[in-house]
Amino acid sequence: MNARLIFYILFLLTISTGTVMIMTLPKGNLALPLILTSVTLVTEWVLFRSVIRTQHVASVGMNLLREQDYSSRLAKVGYPDADRIVTLFNDLIAQIKAEKLHAGEQSHLLNLLIEASPLGIISLDRDGKVMIANKSASRIFGCDIKGRKLSDIPSQIASCCASLGREKTATLRLPDNMVYRCSRHSFLDRGLHYPFFLIEILTEDVLLAEREAYGRVIRMMGHEVNNSMAAINSLLTLLLDIKPWGEEDAELTEAVRSCADRTASLSKFIASYAKVVKIPPVRKERVSLTSFIERLRPFMTAMAAEKGIKMRINTPKSEKSQIGIDIPLMEQVMINIVKNSIESIADRPDGLVEIIIEGSNRLVVTDNGAGIAPSSAGNIFTPFFSTKPYGQGLGLMFVAEILRRHGATFSLATSPDDGLTRFSIRMNNT
Repeated sequence: MNARLIFYILFLLTISTGTVMIMTLPKGNLALPLILTSVTLVTEWVLFRSVIRTQHVASVGMNLLREQDYSSRLAKVGYPDADRIVTLFNDLIAQIKAEKLHAGEQSHLLNLLIEASPLGIISLDRDGKVMIANKSASRIFGCDIKGRKLSDIPSQIASCCASLGREKTATLRLPDNMVYRCSRHSFLDRGLHYPFFLIEILTEDVLLAEREAYGRVIRMMGHEVNNSMAAINSLLTLLLDIKPWGEEDAELTEAVRSCADRTASLSKFIASYAKVVKIPPVRKERVSLTSFIERLRPFMTAMAAEKGIKMRINTPKSEKSQIGIDIPLMEQVMINIVKNSIESIADRPDGLVEIIIEGSNRLVVTDNGAGIAPSSAGNIFTPFFSTKPYGQGLGLMFVAEILRRHGATFSLATSPDDGLTRFSIRMNNT
C-alpha cells in the first residue's frame, strides 16, 4: 500500500481517537488528551516526512539507474535515514561509473587490437552469422562477410573454419600458393559460449622453410650424385675408348655406351634441380606486357603446333603502360606455363591454349586440358609434387619462385563451371 495513504489513515485515526477521548472525559481533564493527540500528530508528521523523503530519494535513484544516468548525484534532504541512502547511492553510482569507464576503455583497446591485428579474426552470433570481422579477415576473404554464415561464403577458408570442432586447428594451402592456419576458439558473453576464429597467414614462413629444406636436399644430392657419376662416366668413357673386349663385341659396346648416356642424363637431371636453387637475382627492365608476349609469340605458337594444339594470343593493339620485370626469367616462366598447358591437353583433337592480357599488369593463360583434381589443387606449387608419371615437380616450383621474387600474385585452378584451367598472374609492382 502507498506510504502516503497509510499516514493519511493514521492521521485520521489519531484525530478520531483524540476527539473521542475529549468527548468522553470530563471537561477538567482535557489537557492530557490534547497533549497526547498533539504529540502523536507531530510524531506521525515527522515520521511521515522522513518516510516520504526516503521513498522519494529511492524512487529518484531507481529512475537514474533505469535510465543508466551515472553522472547525476542525489542531494541530501536533512533526514538521517534518507541521507544514508543518498550517500550509499552516490557511492554506488560513482563505483558503477568508474567500472563502466574502465570497461569501455578496455573494450576500446580490444577493438583497436582486433582491427590492427595481422590475424584474421571473426566471431559468430547465436545464429551462426558473422558478428565481428576485422580488416585482416575482410582482406583475406576479399569482401565484407559480416551478417553472413560461413557456409554461404564462397571460400575454402570459410569452409575450413566451418568444419572445425571446438579448440581445433587446421592448416590450409590454396591453389594460389597461399598457406593459412585456421583455429577455432570460444568466449563467454552473459554466460553463453560464442565461437570465434583466428586465421593466420603462414605463406612466407612455410615457403622460407620449404626453400631452405629443398635447397639443402638438392645440394646434398648434387654433391653425392655428381661425384659418383663423374667417376663412373670417366670410367665408361675410358672403356669405350680402349674397348678391352674387342671391336667384334658390338652388343657389349652398345651396353656400355647406354650406361654412359644414362649417367650423363642423371647428371643433367640433378643439374636441373640445382638451377632452381640458383635462380639469379631479379634485374628488372621496363616493358609492356604486350611487347613481352608478342616477342614470345612465334616460339610459343611453334611449341603448340608441334603437338597439334591451337594457340590463341589476344593482346591490346596499343599498350603504352609498362611494368618492371626480369625479361629472361619471365620468359622462362611463360615457357613453363605454356609447356604445362600443352602437356595437360595431350592428344585432345580440339586442344587450345589461349593467352589474354587484361589491363596493363595482368595476364591469363587458359587451356582446355585435363584440369587439376581438387585433391591436388593445394599442392601444385609444392616442391617435388607432380601429377605427371615422370614429372620432377620442378616446373611450377620454378615458376612460383620467380613470380614471388617479382612480387606478383598468381593462381592456378580449374573452374568447375566451364572446366577450363587458368593460370592468372598479376604484376603488382607496376
